[in-house]
Amino acid sequence: MPSWSSKDERKFQHIKDSQEKRGTKEKRAEEIAASTVNKSRRLEGRTPNKKTEGTGNPRLDLHSRTRDELYNRAKKMNIRGRSKMSKDELIKAIRSK
Repeated sequence: MPSWSSKDERKFQHIKDSQEKRGTKEKRAEEIAASTVNKSRRLEGRTPNKKTEGTGNPRLDLHSRTRDELYNRAKKMNIRGRSKMSKDELIKAIRSK
């Protein structure tokens, strides 16, 4: 586990136990619990730099993603000049590749 507080670990265990009581397999219950705890940490601002978050939910359209998520996607696509682009410019560059 990452550097979670004792509260985060208790929350993880509670969610995992609840999922297992519902019939979820142990490995999947752990994934759900860890994802939930990490999301809470991210929303509370207790994680490192937001630019490390990822590229966003692939089921959402590009306009629904944050600028940082679009930036990360552009970085993976090796789009030049991405650091100076606005959200709309990033969307246009991603679509044109």
